[in-house]
Amino acid sequence: MFVVTLSFAANKAEAPQHMDGHNAWIRRGFEDGIFLMTGSLQPAAGGVVIAHNITRPALEARLGEDPFVAENVVSPTILEIAPGRTDARLDFLKA
Repeated sequence: MFVVTLSFAANKAEAPQHMDGHNAWIRRGFEDGIFLMTGSLQPAAGGVVIAHNITRPALEARLGEDPFVAENVVSPTILEIAPGRTDARLDFLKA
């Protein structure tokens, strides 16, 4: 599984003009069964994505399709996690 932080970058001010495309990108991530959670980094620092069922190279490619990443509104950092111990509700992450 992966935790991706999307930290605001040089073109942060351009976020509003790319918001529709970014939201469509998020919607596709959920529809494809890749994204488990998205949200905002507080206070107003960017966003975060929790993803699974994807390889790192495929995730990197998907991130490149995000208009926020493509237009340097955010800069992604990928943390790869190999779940060990989980609450029973999250056992599917260990697969």
